[in-house]
Amino acid sequence: MIVRTEEELEGLKKAGKAIGLIRDELIAFTKPGVTTKEIDVLAGKLFKEHGAVSAPKAHFDFPGNTCICVNTEVAHGIPGKQVIKEGDLVNIDVSGSVGPYFADTGRSFVVGTGDKKLHDLVEATDRIFEESLESIKVGSSIRQIGRSVGRLARKEGYKVIKNLTGHGVGHSLRDEPEHIFNYDEKQSRGIMEEGIVLAFEPFISTGAEQVYEQKDGWTLSTKDGSYVAQIEHTIVVTKDGLIITTA
Repeated sequence: MIVRTEEELEGLKKAGKAIGLIRDELIAFTKPGVTTKEIDVLAGKLFKEHGAVSAPKAHFDFPGNTCICVNTEVAHGIPGKQVIKEGDLVNIDVSGSVGPYFADTGRSFVVGTGDKKLHDLVEATDRIFEESLESIKVGSSIRQIGRSVGRLARKEGYKVIKNLTGHGVGHSLRDEPEHIFNYDEKQSRGIMEEGIVLAFEPFISTGAEQVYEQKDGWTLSTKDGSYVAQIEHTIVVTKDGLIITTA
């Protein structure tokens, strides 16, 4: 999506605020002893309270309001009977719409104390995200984003998941550009126009570079037991800087 009017920008901000608040409330609710299904039931209530619609459920027939992953699960995790434990690495990904506008956001976090290595991974992912924001600007190449993420991940001693990418968002959950790679992909094309709306989401890994679909047809996991952390926000790129609608 390319934002053309103030009305569109305000609509995106409204959607981003609602989806971001849902994300934060779900993270705060995630404690040892809670099941991923209980987290998702709360998500359903929060979507209604905020006048929002779950994109995975409404548009992809996903069996849940949100995607919740635990430990070596990386994306598209189905909420269910799994009980959250102290030290688990959890990712909650929330995407949805308010009116005609969409927002997409997610965050990985460690429940309680846990292994220092997992906390280090999450903290490094946050740094990589923040530093890579400098590569997102009007007139720059989309390829430059992936180049930045890959370089910073290597600097931190990690790898990136290459078959999961960011994407455009706004009029739908998946707008153009179709892919925002997290590494320097030569096939990456396009220039960031004034008003472009992006779902930027680095996936930072302790070892693996690929994820694989599980038997449930949805959940993506690493095969070698690698852990992966993600942070995602919906961003409007303007000549005056970035507007992070889901912050």
